[in-house]
Amino acid sequence: MKKISFKLGLLFFVFVLGIETILFASLYVTLVNLRIHEEFQQLLARGNNHRDVLEKSFDPATLEHVATMESEAETDVVITDDTGKILCYSDHILPIAERIIENTNKNIPHRGMIAQKNWQKESHISTVSPIRIGGEIKGYVYMFQNTESIQNMIDKLKHHFMAVGFLSVLLTIITIALLSRIITIPLIRMKQATEKLSKGDFSVRLQVKGEDELAELGKAIQTLAGDLEYLKKERNEFLASISHELRTPLTFVKGYADIARRPNLAEEERNRYLSIIYEEAEQMQKLVKDLFELAKLDQHSFQIHKEPTNLCSFLKKLHDKMHPAFEAKKMSFAYHCEKNITVHIDQKRFEQVMMNLLDNAIKFSGEGSAVSIEARREKHGIVLIVSDEGRGIPEMDLPHIFERFYRVDKSRSRTNGGTGLGLSIVKEIVEAHGGSVRAASEYGKGTKIIITLPEG
Repeated sequence: MKKISFKLGLLFFVFVLGIETILFASLYVTLVNLRIHEEFQQLLARGNNHRDVLEKSFDPATLEHVATMESEAETDVVITDDTGKILCYSDHILPIAERIIENTNKNIPHRGMIAQKNWQKESHISTVSPIRIGGEIKGYVYMFQNTESIQNMIDKLKHHFMAVGFLSVLLTIITIALLSRIITIPLIRMKQATEKLSKGDFSVRLQVKGEDELAELGKAIQTLAGDLEYLKKERNEFLASISHELRTPLTFVKGYADIARRPNLAEEERNRYLSIIYEEAEQMQKLVKDLFELAKLDQHSFQIHKEPTNLCSFLKKLHDKMHPAFEAKKMSFAYHCEKNITVHIDQKRFEQVMMNLLDNAIKFSGEGSAVSIEARREKHGIVLIVSDEGRGIPEMDLPHIFERFYRVDKSRSRTNGGTGLGLSIVKEIVEAHGGSVRAASEYGKGTKIIITLPEG
């Protein structure tokens, strides 16, 4: 397949060659016509000069003098009387002279005129100037010039144009080749970069200079490479985390199932192992459910159906629903809400957010501690704060808690560990509502999850 540099260069060359051809042809025709015009004017001026001399002294001596002068020149002269009879001539009477004299219209202006102008087919060109004395025409001065000199002049001009045209085309080819190469080098590098990207090599680095469209394309490819490299890293970490999350409960299930199958095992022991298997199956079920939720969030296939919601009523229903769970762990649970706050939310989805946050508060807080929800109106929107008095989050972990599979407890124990996906789902749902979520915590004293939503 032809290279783009060749195609681009060929396209430029065709256009430039067309323009050069038109310009050269126009210049050539203009110069030729100008030179031919000059030759005619010079010949006419020479005839007019002889005419002026003869108008002063129209006698045989003067006629002979004019004829003698032209005998030494490249031009020829024929002088006739008013009837066209030849009185004298410079060298010899040309065959064409008699024909021109016979066919020339005698109604000739005093400034003279061109009698024969077909320089391409005839052997001579000719002009005629009338001799006027006392207001009467006494005769005519016919000037003749061989067209060979004109043809030679035209041939030389043609050769010069051909040489200059060839040199111009050669320089055009070299210039276009260099320019097209310079233009296409960045495109070739981008092509090589995209080929690497298609093979999974995201370590491409493009040297992007300038602010034109090519530079913008290069920056876009560089950004794409960075994003793909990040996604590849995220995918690998994601798959590793899923493998770990599934391997742990599956190991428990397989191990305790093998034990529970022993025929001589006591019924009480068997039931205990079956309970563990059930718990691990529930853990896997929750993990799969969270993964399904995240998949829908990533693909934007889930639907957010917002409706005007009284926030205080929403929080009261949530409080009534979750209160027994807090009582079972001997924890207090309260909410504080400013009156007349209305938010546009998907109640089912947003309940999922709050349940997730409250479940974390229960899981990571001790008996006798307090959990609260505060809702208030601020300048930048409606703020919801879920506060607990749990163990808190270390400062180094705080920026990462909304990342998928990130858990502060690196042991991933079955007692304390969730799937590591809950806060990721919270973040996705809140942002789908046009809001934002962040965390503030002091290790050992508790955590606050702060959600900001647009009002109305």
